[in-house]
Amino acid sequence: MLVDSYKYEDEIIVCLNVEEPEMMEIGAKMEEINPEAYMNGYNWDAFLTHYFRLHAPDLLEGLDPDPEAGSYVGHYEMTAENRKKAEKFVETVTKLLENENEIYRFLCEEGDRIDWD
Repeated sequence: MLVDSYKYEDEIIVCLNVEEPEMMEIGAKMEEINPEAYMNGYNWDAFLTHYFRLHAPDLLEGLDPDPEAGSYVGHYEMTAENRKKAEKFVETVTKLLENENEIYRFLCEEGDRIDWD
């Protein structure tokens, strides 16, 4: 699974493994479109933050991103509302990854507005 969520202590964790071959392929195509889009965990954070601001701003409320070079991890406090947000986060990102042309279209339209790492 490329994106998933799980419970850890008093948090809900959402994670995206950017070093999976499929993710690396998508990232390479993104970098071809926009050279600033070197898709490590930090730039997935930048991309997703910008995407969510425009398409699902509620997912950013209470989200504490913690990207690293090889992964994107986000933390939500354990609440019923945040559990729904985590599910929507996984669903939204999964749909993007399954329809990667949407990623490329969004990148072409918004790439210059993204605060890349």
